[in-house]
Amino acid sequence: MVSHTSISRKIFVVCNYTFLMALSLLCVLPLIHIFAVSLSSGAAASAGTVKLWPVEFTTAAYENIFNKSQYFTAFWVSVKRVLLGTSINLLLTITAAYPLSKDSSYFRPRTVYVWIYVITILFSGGLIPWFMTVKATGLMDTIWALVLPSAVPVFNVILLLNFFRSLPKELEESARMDGAGHYTILWKFFVPLSLPALATITLFSMVGHWNSWFDGLILMNNPDNYPMQTFLQTIVISKDPRFLSSQEAELLLNMSDRTSTAAQIYVAALPILLVYPFLQRFFVKGIVMGSVKE
Repeated sequence: MVSHTSISRKIFVVCNYTFLMALSLLCVLPLIHIFAVSLSSGAAASAGTVKLWPVEFTTAAYENIFNKSQYFTAFWVSVKRVLLGTSINLLLTITAAYPLSKDSSYFRPRTVYVWIYVITILFSGGLIPWFMTVKATGLMDTIWALVLPSAVPVFNVILLLNFFRSLPKELEESARMDGAGHYTILWKFFVPLSLPALATITLFSMVGHWNSWFDGLILMNNPDNYPMQTFLQTIVISKDPRFLSSQEAELLLNMSDRTSTAAQIYVAALPILLVYPFLQRFFVKGIVMGSVKE
């Protein structure tokens, strides 16, 4: 005789899998639809006849993006930005989070510094002071203008300092008894034990730098210095005539705003989609353990 508990368990498992499957489809189907739109003709996309399969298959939207030397230049600028920006973010986040993770009895100004960091999340100096500061420091039209203004992501600092505080204090005390200093404790003990949190903030930094386009549009005077997202904004959204040849202008006639936007989404998202699976196993653990206490 099958127990009531066994039947209830089976019903729960079936309902759970059904719900998760439906939720997964809700996430995947829009991506499939957008991909189909990007490979459809402008007329079919504008008419709304594209569902999950391309209608009047064409690669015009992708040709418009990839058949440009400026695209590869912009792609390289974005790669440099991600490499430089993520490295600087990690270095400064680690070095800022370590002292802030100490108790106030050990590092007395800790609370003051934490509040200074938190205030920068709540209040901003504004767009004009930000622009004037970058211009006054001579960073305009350089890769550093895209990297240095966001060098210290405060949310990541808070996430990592909470992760450091969750590590056993006995580990640090035993290292001190063996003569280890702060740098040895940080780089030999804390950092290797914080890989989940570091992978999480690495992903945050990479996505932030890769998806950012507004600062490139404001801080870069030379279009050759545009990062990829800014470049795509000028040719796909704004359709800046400076970037269009006569052949490309004719190519745009075979597209609509929907196909252009769909192609932009996939071109911009692909690198992050390729990187995310390698960091995903650290992501949940890092963000949960780094948020349990302050």
